[in-house]
Amino acid sequence: MSSLSKPASHADLHGTNLYRVAIVGASTLKGKEIAEVLKDRNFPAVDVRLLDDDESLGRLEALGDEMSFIQGIRTEQFERVDFTFFASDQQSTRATWKAARDLGNTIVDLSFALEDEAGAVIRSPWIEREAGQPMPPELQPAPVVTAHPAATVLALLGLRGSQAGKVQRFVATVYEPASEHGQKGMDELHEQTINLLSFQELPKNVFDAQVAFNMLARYGPRSAPALDSVSQRILKHYKLVARAAVEPSLLVVQAPIFHGHAFSIHLEMEQPVAMAELSKALAGEHVTLTRQAEDSPSNVNAAGQGDVLVSLTRDENHENGVWIWAAVDNLRIAAATAVECAETMTPTRPRGKIQ
Repeated sequence: MSSLSKPASHADLHGTNLYRVAIVGASTLKGKEIAEVLKDRNFPAVDVRLLDDDESLGRLEALGDEMSFIQGIRTEQFERVDFTFFASDQQSTRATWKAARDLGNTIVDLSFALEDEAGAVIRSPWIEREAGQPMPPELQPAPVVTAHPAATVLALLGLRGSQAGKVQRFVATVYEPASEHGQKGMDELHEQTINLLSFQELPKNVFDAQVAFNMLARYGPRSAPALDSVSQRILKHYKLVARAAVEPSLLVVQAPIFHGHAFSIHLEMEQPVAMAELSKALAGEHVTLTRQAEDSPSNVNAAGQGDVLVSLTRDENHENGVWIWAAVDNLRIAAATAVECAETMTPTRPRGKIQ
């Protein structure tokens, strides 16, 4: 059976390992990506409910090979649902997640709204597998907050880099795309670009600063969240998921790009490391090393990819230093993390009956 098919009745699900899913914020960039990843990973989901605010009611969205209407976020929509993914803005998540929890839904939060809730767990299954520390199943799992995609990438590369030798210093610059602010961020960058070329006033409702044709280490004072808070979240999530790995010195820069994180990383090793040895350590699941100039990682060729694209260059001024240039599809990494979190929690959901 297709992982995303028409709704099933109670009788249809008897004796099966199928689950009912809700996506809150289904019309958002992350919400659409979750639907795609559920399909790509053959997640055993039926009756996938697309929920969003009133502005999106009735909108048609692709759901696997079919189309489905977006419905309003109402308490009854969470009845008999196993997993609810919150891909909406933080305000919407905070307003509705308890209704889903109280009806027995397992919560997976991509909005970061619940990261400070009592009992909430920040997770990255990629890093749990890399570190050999899988999360044990819980009969009543707490809300899961997906790790920031940049934290997942930094932790993965940091852990693997340490397999080639002791890392003394880890310095990273993360280039933030507009899509981390959702469709509104994408639209503002687009409008700023058009208005600059036509000598018109720039819209600044999201960033409170010029982003088009510009690089920023700080947003305007009226922007929320501040760029500093993004850096703090990445470091917080890195520490929680990577644990014993060397912590990076981090700078987050807002780049004039629509989609995809890019990373400039400098590793200073305790001893010189052969590039072939470091390449071997970094390569593997979720990481693709590029060796041809035309395949150099970029936010363009990372779009739609589920892997971290990486190239290596030795530091010409430091024999123990190595530069890593990497790029990822930030939305795909976030959605994959969320769906994999749900997959690891399926053993906690009773089998053969609807919740």
